[in-house]
Amino acid sequence: MSPLTTLALLALTGVCSCGTLDCSYLELLTYLNLTTTNSALVNMRPVKNWMTPTLVRVDMLLFGILEVNEKTQTFTSHIWMSMLWTNEFLTWNKSDFCGIDKLMVPRSTQWIPDVVIAEDVSDSGTIQSVPVVSLSPEGSQVAVTRQRLTATCLLVVTLFPFDQQRCNFTFTFINSDEASIQLGSIHNETELSKTSEHFMVTQGEWDLNKMEIFQYRNRTSGYPDRLVYTVTISRRPLLYVVIFILPLLLFVWLDVASFFINEARGEKLSFKVTVLLSISVLLLILKDMMPSTENRLPMIAIYCLGIFCLVGFSVLEAMLLSFLHDLDGYCKPQSPDNSQEEIQLDEDFGQAEEAPDKGPAPLDQGRDLLKLILEKVRTARQEVAERCKEEMRPGRYRRLADIIDRVFFSLYLLTASVFLTYMYIVWISHVF
Repeated sequence: MSPLTTLALLALTGVCSCGTLDCSYLELLTYLNLTTTNSALVNMRPVKNWMTPTLVRVDMLLFGILEVNEKTQTFTSHIWMSMLWTNEFLTWNKSDFCGIDKLMVPRSTQWIPDVVIAEDVSDSGTIQSVPVVSLSPEGSQVAVTRQRLTATCLLVVTLFPFDQQRCNFTFTFINSDEASIQLGSIHNETELSKTSEHFMVTQGEWDLNKMEIFQYRNRTSGYPDRLVYTVTISRRPLLYVVIFILPLLLFVWLDVASFFINEARGEKLSFKVTVLLSISVLLLILKDMMPSTENRLPMIAIYCLGIFCLVGFSVLEAMLLSFLHDLDGYCKPQSPDNSQEEIQLDEDFGQAEEAPDKGPAPLDQGRDLLKLILEKVRTARQEVAERCKEEMRPGRYRRLADIIDRVFFSLYLLTASVFLTYMYIVWISHVF
């Protein structure tokens, strides 16, 4: 064998042995000095020049809307958060290690940015961090965290149940220097919104409209020190329309229809009171749902209160009509029974006068006395009847009640129409 052939075989053997060695993850870990605990990689920001800021990119995906609590002003969701940054000390040429382009290293051995959500009020036990960090040849590291996040959110329920809520998730750092870390996002807001909608597991009574990303820079350093994700969600109003809005609208029209009930039957007032009590039950249910943190009344509260007042005034009007009808009956000049008795007394007295005088003189004197008493009683009753006729005419209060009923019905119908039209314009049309 020639010397040239021998050298070629030795070189090929060396290359094969080196290639086999470099194809293992252990060799790459040894090359990166990650086989043992390196406290510098854990505690120090991974830059070669301390004046170089570290750009931390944060992506947030919304996988579920669990609860929106209007009373406690909190928004509970299931999020997936990814953080991307560059470690300048952990780089390699993938061609030297058989094309290895990703390495998973323990999270506890790496420097992790102290980025938190400012609105987070959830328990720390709800955070589940992936125990490994992904590392690429360029030094890019990705850490993934999933969390059942409960965040404070200013919920405005003025347009309930056609309301939209905007909740902010502010990503910021705790202990790092403002000039040492910059915040940004990996993907744009359109991609994150589509991905969240695609992988959304549960939404409850809410729909995800969009996600927006805003960066805020520090006035002193000029670096982005806050990254705000704004999540816009809208409520599904169908259930509330069925159990609140439509029944209240039906109660109004039932109250309008009650004007055609005959007052003499005595059922009109009881029907209106029943409608008023039904509206009161809905108001109690609404009270348990709406928070007391609003400075302005929600539109649905104005809607319920307006209908309650309309029906309440209708009940008062029915009570007034009932009183006038009863007053008209009390003020009659005389009753039929008294008239019959007076006619009977007149007939008896006339028969007594036509009968022949057969008795003694004392009996005639008693008859004359009785006649005089009857004449005085008849005169007194006639004076009372004439006085009552002068003060009022028969049926006066009943006619007044009919006039009041017609006028009130016209005003009631006009007010209800204007109120419902106003609610539609300000409330429902504002949303759609």
